[in-house]
Amino acid sequence: MSQKLAPARVPTPGKILSRELEARGWTQKDLAEIMGRPVQTINEIIRGSKQITPETAIELSQALGTSPEFWTNLEAKYRLHIVGKEKKEQDIARKSRLYTIAPISELIKNKWIQAADSIDDLEQQICNFFGISSLDETLQLAVNFRCSEHREPEETSRITWIKRVENLAKQQTIASFERKKLETAIPEILACAKQVDSIVHIPKLLADLGVHFLIVPHLSKTYLDGAAFYLNSNPIIALTLRYDRIDSFWFTLMHELAHIVLGHQGAYLDNFDALEENDEERAANEKAANWLINSQTLNEFIIRSKKVFSRKAIEEFAHNQNRHPGIILGRLHYDKLVPHKNLRPLLVKVSPILGNFTDNFCDSKLDILQTAEVPTNYDD
Repeated sequence: MSQKLAPARVPTPGKILSRELEARGWTQKDLAEIMGRPVQTINEIIRGSKQITPETAIELSQALGTSPEFWTNLEAKYRLHIVGKEKKEQDIARKSRLYTIAPISELIKNKWIQAADSIDDLEQQICNFFGISSLDETLQLAVNFRCSEHREPEETSRITWIKRVENLAKQQTIASFERKKLETAIPEILACAKQVDSIVHIPKLLADLGVHFLIVPHLSKTYLDGAAFYLNSNPIIALTLRYDRIDSFWFTLMHELAHIVLGHQGAYLDNFDALEENDEERAANEKAANWLINSQTLNEFIIRSKKVFSRKAIEEFAHNQNRHPGIILGRLHYDKLVPHKNLRPLLVKVSPILGNFTDNFCDSKLDILQTAEVPTNYDD
């Protein structure tokens, strides 16, 4: 298959003309006198600031013994090269701006936008994704996201992730939301915490309560576990399944639900490896931990066990509390009562159960970070 090649550099007609003069031993003044033109005109042609017109091409051909087409072709090729170079530079600048606004490679990898050869097509897809008519328009998010004028990559990725969650939530049809009704339904939600397969009922339960529920894996540099914010009058809970474990799933879900039940306003983007220190996060932690495992009951179990926790003891306690044993183990790991390397088969994955509710990511395969030493955050 033949490939059309283009020269990396195209000489100016003035460069060729300068060489012709050198070959003849002429000066610019000599050529100006021969053609009856001002010396400044010849100088501007040689510098490339003045184009060779058809009339000038005829005069040059007569003075130098060439054809007029030789000079007009040189001029046309040079001007086409300049236009193409300027367009390429403009496209590079536009593409650089797009890659600054959003993590383009990840958007394409996750199939949130399509790969495009045309910069116009790529720019239009980015505008559509963010819901703006042009790149000069101010980005509007459901989240009141405090962002700097010059965004860091982490901030850009977070904004992109939030927008993806928002776009998916807008496609959902859910019931109207009442905070008191959600609080009353917490025991019904927690009834799904006994068997891992019961997690499949969570999306429908929350939708009936007026809560958007989404699983959108985190983007590079975001390190998010979950988020809670509002779209109009309905709350959104979004999880990333960054740690694909039953204990992490349940604590993250209940932590985000706690923000809503407690009436916390605004947006909460939670990374449990480095959770923001404030009263609302502490209150959500405490509420989630107590919902999952009653503190007094847990303390009694710890005392009875004399801090020696066998798999059988954990499973029996979990059965009595109507919780999956992995949830109990996760808490014991966090409290450093059981080494993180112990009993890890109890920390079953939830992604196989929630596959149908997970955003399309890497050809529907979750890119889950597996880290044995990072527990779910339980504070009470």
